[in-house]
Amino acid sequence: MPAGPARADPPFDAPDLSGSTAFVTGTTRGIGKRIALTLAEHGCDIVSTGKTAEPGGDLPGTIHTTAEQCEERGVDAHAIQLDVRDEDAVEAAVEEAIDEFGTVDIVINNASAIQLANVADLPANRFDLLTDVNVRGTYLVSRAFLPHLRGQDGGWILTNAPPVTMDRAPGKAAYAWSKLGMSFVTLSLAEELAADGIGCNTFWPVTAVDTRATRYFGLGTEDDWRTPHVLADAVLSILARDPDEYTGHSAYDEDLLRAAGASDADLSAYNLTEGDPVPTSAQMFDTEYSRE
Repeated sequence: MPAGPARADPPFDAPDLSGSTAFVTGTTRGIGKRIALTLAEHGCDIVSTGKTAEPGGDLPGTIHTTAEQCEERGVDAHAIQLDVRDEDAVEAAVEEAIDEFGTVDIVINNASAIQLANVADLPANRFDLLTDVNVRGTYLVSRAFLPHLRGQDGGWILTNAPPVTMDRAPGKAAYAWSKLGMSFVTLSLAEELAADGIGCNTFWPVTAVDTRATRYFGLGTEDDWRTPHVLADAVLSILARDPDEYTGHSAYDEDLLRAAGASDADLSAYNLTEGDPVPTSAQMFDTEYSRE
């Protein structure tokens, strides 16, 4: 069974990630947490990072809970409270992660802020938040790991961001700018690190994924959503490749999973309901997108 809230096995031959360590941003809940747990299920040690370190408040989950759940899957995990906007905090977190595990070979930029609004309705401080968390955060985390990644035999920088296909986004200009900026940084790194064996790629869902943000902003209904497993398995499929050969790509989850061997039935098993989700997430940044 390739999907569902409790499933573990992806619909392809997953890589054995034993001996690898992943630094994942935004692991307290949602997609980031699922990525951390999925990688742990396949042997990867995890550095769980995010802003929420103590339970309580409006949002569920903490970095420590995610780390504990990774350890329950038989790997080592370490939690670090982190605001990705803070350069000094990022540098310290990277140093702590390397000290803890000796090496980090997978960096996943997942932490992201979202707000959908017209320019007239979005205050400047919210624009700054989107830009600082999404673009600056991706830039700082990736940059801080460069000396370490260059000093070892290959690695990955993977970013949860869409292909760059548009030059305007009415109703969501600030959010689109910030998400496309994440892609721009990552794909630029693919060129800059081409000789270093570091695969730099982005991944993005075709359909909306069931997260707190999806529900809060009313991005469709449950018939339109898939579980976060679909993106976690897409990341897993990337990690089965050779970073020397697979770099500089912006890929949709469906394409990644199909290339790894998933069938139509496998993809439908990620659906939250028995409906046929429309490609709303892809169309958010590519209005002409349609499945071939």
